[in-house]
This record gives sequence, C-alpha cells and structure tokens, in this order.
Amino acid sequence: MSILLNYWRFFLTLVPHMYAIVDIETTGGYAANNDITEVAIVLHDGEKVVKRFESLIKPERAIPYYIQVLTGITPQMVEEAPSFEELAPVIHDLLEGTIFIAHNVNFDYSFLKHHLSQAGYELTTNKLCTVRLSKKVFPGFKSYSLGRLCESLGIRMENRHRAGGDADATVRLFEHLLRHDALTHIQQFVKKGAKEQSLPPHLPKEEVEKLPYTPGVYYFHDQKGKVLYVGKAKNLKYRVRSHFTHNGAGRQRQEFLRNIHSITYQGCATELMAFILESVEIKRLWPPYNNSQKRFTPAFGLYLYEDRSGYSRLAIDKIKKNLTPIYTFNLLVEGHRLVRRLIADYELCPKLCHMQTDTAAPCTGVEEATCHGACEHRESAAAYNERVEQALQFLDQNLPTFALVDEGNQAIEQSCILIEKGRFYGMGYLPQDCSVHDMDSLKGYLTRYPENDYIRGLVYQHVEKYPHKKVTWNILV
Repeated sequence: MSILLNYWRFFLTLVPHMYAIVDIETTGGYAANNDITEVAIVLHDGEKVVKRFESLIKPERAIPYYIQVLTGITPQMVEEAPSFEELAPVIHDLLEGTIFIAHNVNFDYSFLKHHLSQAGYELTTNKLCTVRLSKKVFPGFKSYSLGRLCESLGIRMENRHRAGGDADATVRLFEHLLRHDALTHIQQFVKKGAKEQSLPPHLPKEEVEKLPYTPGVYYFHDQKGKVLYVGKAKNLKYRVRSHFTHNGAGRQRQEFLRNIHSITYQGCATELMAFILESVEIKRLWPPYNNSQKRFTPAFGLYLYEDRSGYSRLAIDKIKKNLTPIYTFNLLVEGHRLVRRLIADYELCPKLCHMQTDTAAPCTGVEEATCHGACEHRESAAAYNERVEQALQFLDQNLPTFALVDEGNQAIEQSCILIEKGRFYGMGYLPQDCSVHDMDSLKGYLTRYPENDYIRGLVYQHVEKYPHKKVTWNILV
C-alpha cells in the first residue's frame, strides 16, 4: 500500500490542477449510518482522462438485498475487497487539491468526507455538480438524472449503477458540457466565495438570490410544490443560505437536501412578526421537516356550561376542536391553580367546579373554600350563578388588552400586533397618520390569525423587553 500511495503522490505533483470525477455505490442513502461498497475516481485535466482509480470496498454493514439487485454488488464480491480505512490514504491523496465532480455532488462528497474523517483524513476541495452544470448549459430538460440526461444528449452508458460505469458516463457528460462552453459556468461555480455548489441539486440559484435581506418567513417546496419546511428569519437571504453551509451525514439531512426544488417567502416588518407567522404556518401546513413547534399546542382549557339543574359549572378539560375555552394553559396544574383562586375569592362550590370528585364527601375539597350549598341545591341557581358570573368578569377584566406598535415595511406605515383580553388576535400594518377611534376600526387594518400559548409567550416576552412599544389606547382598555 505504501508503494501505491507514494506513486499517487508523485503523479499528482506532475499535474497540479485536476478534476476528480467521482462515483460511489453505498449500502444506503446517507453517510452517517451507511458504508461505501465501491468507488471510482477519474482524474481529468480538462482535455482528457489522465488517470483512473476503481475499487470494490468491503463494508462493515450488510448490503441490503434491493441494493444488491440494483448494483449487482453482492456480499461475496466484497468479501476479499480492502476496507475503506485501507484505501483512505489513496482516496484522500487523489481528491485533495482537485475539483471534486459528481452527478448530485453533495451525496458523493458527504459520504467520502464522512468516511475519510472517520479514518483520520480531512477532505477540503471545491465541488462541481454536473446536475447544476447541465441545467446551466442545457436548460429545459424534463429530467436531469444521469440516465435520462445521457439519453437526451446521446451519451453512451455502460455498466449502469456501478461506480466505474457511472463515473465513466459522468466523464463523457463532463466532456460534452465542456464542448458546449461550460467553462465559463465552471469558473463561476468554483471561484472563491461562490455559494452555488453548496445548494441542493434541484434548487435554482436565482431563487436564493431573489430573497431580500429583511425579516420574513420562507418555505421550502418539493418537486410537486408541497411545503417541506417553514422557517423564520431576521434576514431571509442569510438564513436560507445558512441551511446549505454543510452537507451533514444524517439520513434526514440528505433526504431534505434532495427533496428541495423551490423556495417562496413572505416578508415581515419585524422579526417578532416573522416568529408569529412561522408558528401559524407550521400549524396550518404541518410540514414534514418541522418538528419543534408542532408540540406548542395548549393542552387544556377552562370551560363553562350549565347543568340540568341550571347551575353554571366550571370545568377543566383537554382542548376540544368545536368548543371555545374561556382560557387555555399547557399544564393541568396551571388550570387547577386558577380555578382554586376563583373558588376561594368568589365562594364557589368545589364540586360544581370539578375540583372535588368525591361527591358524597363534605364540600371541603379546596382550602379556604366556602360552599353555600349549591351542590346540594340549598343555594338557588340564580344566586350561585351570579357569583360565577362575577368570577368570570374578574378574569375577563384582568386579561390584558394592548397593541405592540413597531416599524413597518415602509416609512409610511407601522406594524401592529394586537392582544385582546389576554389572547393574540392578529397583526398587520397601520398607516402612519391613521386615527383609530374604536376596536373595530383597528381590527380592520389587521389580519386575524389562530393563537396559541407559544405566540402569546413571544408577545409578552417582547413587551417585557421593549415596554416602550406597548400601546394601550382608550379604545383598547
């Protein structure tokens, strides 16, 4: 092995600038939990092939049967093959200092970078994707898969789905692209600071370039236009670019990159509005690659109903789709704390508030509670219901109503987020010179959105941090 390694190193000193056209076969679709079973590297100087390396590799993991059928690589074929660790010095020396080329380059690059790193080698090369390059030189094809593209261009393919065969086809494709003035695009792709090669293979650079440097919400779409992911940003262009600064070796990361075909966005005047809109959109669209905010749903609500005897009753229950709660909270203990306070302050019956489940026991389920006998019908429904109404009025009056007013998208407007009686109502934009005389006219400028505890928490935290932005006009209180 040392003789072979020294030979490669000597050869590369003779040809300092080189394209390395690469193809690999693997046990699965992502590097973190899969192995390489075959690798082919073809060194090309821009005019001709100058060297070729190809080898089967013995994986540490089993080769799934469907991959054996696809590639023809069986466990018996790799039994006597070298391990990746044995080949790592040769592979690293072949690739280092070259321009790494592959069809869907991020896939091959992520595997080789990950496994070289595990073997103690760091791969740092420029990348060039023949999918993206083909789209530049030959726009408008229905498919840019290697097989379909070679068929469309009349390029011969042999030994399909093997590293050597696919690498040779990519070489012919690369030479065909060079003959059709691809060099200008290649120079743009690999120049210092170029970001395009890090983009997903199916995402047009123009869609990233059109993003503004302003707050907003962005949407990643698949080939059919379905939303895969929703994100918020203080700076849309910087945030979207940051998604593609590293390949990642995990399955979800690799699938995510392969599935992104387009980006859309909605601009917002402030980062807080972007946070709120992101939460609303995640709830509305339920994108498969969003995880964190799917759990931000109020679990419990405080409900009011009247029993068959005419007594008003308070009850804590899980959120119901067709019922509107008086108040919501994530933890059951929060609801119990609130109801216990109302029972104590307004002398409500613990049994009628479902805070004492043993209906046969004396009405002493809540400390400092004073039941006037409503649960035994010794107090009239009218008298008891009046105190329940007072308790709810107290709750309603003590839930805050205010607006957060901030800068708008333009100088002639200002943004507005409305909290009405403790709930997030919606947000929108007010003209700088508008005169708001009542709640209805204010709401006329706003878009109403569904609320949740997460959004409410965001607004309250913002008010605490920036109290000068809080506005409580007379019409709001």
